[in-house]
Amino acid sequence: MCNLKKLVYYYKLRKKMTKADIVAKIAEKLGLEKGDVQATVETFMTEVKSSLEVGDNVYLRGFGSFIVKTRAEKTGRNISKNTTIKIPAHNIPAFKPAKVFVEGVKVNNEAK
Repeated sequence: MCNLKKLVYYYKLRKKMTKADIVAKIAEKLGLEKGDVQATVETFMTEVKSSLEVGDNVYLRGFGSFIVKTRAEKTGRNISKNTTIKIPAHNIPAFKPAKVFVEGVKVNNEAK
């Protein structure tokens, strides 16, 4: 099997966790209604998004930080018109995982 086929095969096998999966797991572990857990997860995400929109960072000890990064102004190219364009400075949301989180992922994924 060539490398590209192996890569495609590998990514098809990987499990992806969705918001619905997270809600189901939390509801099962805590014995709560899925509707209540869904509302909690939605509210959490809304609050994180609202904080980042006004420029406040969100720090979750042991998990990571949702931060606002500023991208500097730069010059880009429109290749279809062969012209240069100026891309203004702008803010983007980013996630920086905690050291404990990174180490846990490294240890658990080394065996695979």
